[in-house]
Amino acid sequence: MAYDEVLAQRVRERLENENGVAEKRMFGGLSFLAHGNLVVAVSGDDLLVRVGPEGTHDALARPGARPAVMGSRTMRGWVRAAGESLDDSALDHWIATALAYTATLPAT
Repeated sequence: MAYDEVLAQRVRERLENENGVAEKRMFGGLSFLAHGNLVVAVSGDDLLVRVGPEGTHDALARPGARPAVMGSRTMRGWVRAAGESLDDSALDHWIATALAYTATLPAT
């Protein structure tokens, strides 16, 4: 699956001043990791966002959000934000949410 290069660049620009951020191709898209923990991934035209198990309910209430599914499994603690819903404000929110959650995890 190809991924949206423009969305990937928008994410890259927002993460460029964060310490310990790396990019990695995985899941048929482009993933962004902080200190070894997966934060967000551009998958097709959408953004996979790591919100944590406790943040899933609130995240799913946001416009354009739906459960993240890989194959037949729903990914616990993740949501998929529809690309068409990702204006600058929404993208900023999703990245901040994912960074806040992954900051609670040990570096890998």
